[in-house]
Amino acid sequence: MRLLLGTKNRGKIAEIRAILEEVPDIELLTVREQPFTDVPEDGETFEENARKKARAISQETGLAVLAEDSGLEVAALGGAPGVRSARFAGETKDDRANIAKLLELLTGVTDRRARFRCVAVLHFPDGREWIGEGTLDGQIALAPRGSAGFGYDPVFIPEGYEHTLAELGPQIKNQISHRRRALQALIAAIRGSSPRERAR
Repeated sequence: MRLLLGTKNRGKIAEIRAILEEVPDIELLTVREQPFTDVPEDGETFEENARKKARAISQETGLAVLAEDSGLEVAALGGAPGVRSARFAGETKDDRANIAKLLELLTGVTDRRARFRCVAVLHFPDGREWIGEGTLDGQIALAPRGSAGFGYDPVFIPEGYEHTLAELGPQIKNQISHRRRALQALIAAIRGSSPRERAR
C-alpha cells in the first residue's frame, strides 16, 4: 500500500515512519518526495482537522493520504488546549511558549490529569476512508524534564511511568503513544472493516 503522509511536522514524520516500519506492505511517502499545499487546521475537533487534511491533500496529489491531528487535553482546563495545542500560546506554534503557558495555568493546581489524543484518517482518491483513534493517559509534570520528543513531551508523564515522554525517549514513546494506538486502530480497520468505520 502506497501512502502519502499528510504532515510537514518533522517530529510527527519521524514517529509515524518508525511506527509504520513494523507494518508490512506499506510504502510511506512524505512531503519531501511529494510536495503538497498546507491545509488550515481550523476545525473544532481532531477528526475534522484530520479528515480535512487527508481529503484536500489526496485531491491535490491523486494519492492515498494518511493525515492525523492530535493534541493534549488537560482535565483541570476543561480539555484545553485540545485542538489548539500547537497554537496554545499563539500562531507561531512555539513549543516552549506553549509549555510555559500550560504550567502557568496549572500553578497551584493539584489535579494534573491529562491525556494525549490522536485521530488518524486514511483517504483514498476513490473516496474510501478509514478513521482510527488513540489516547494516552497521564499527568502534567511540575516542570519540563528531558530533551527528546517535541510538543508537550517534556511535561507529560504517561500513566504507569515516573518519567516524562521526553525523558523516556522515542523507543518507549513509539510503543505506547496515542499516535501509535491511532495508527494501529486504523490499520486494523483497513484490514477488517468497511470504509468510513471508526476504530479505537
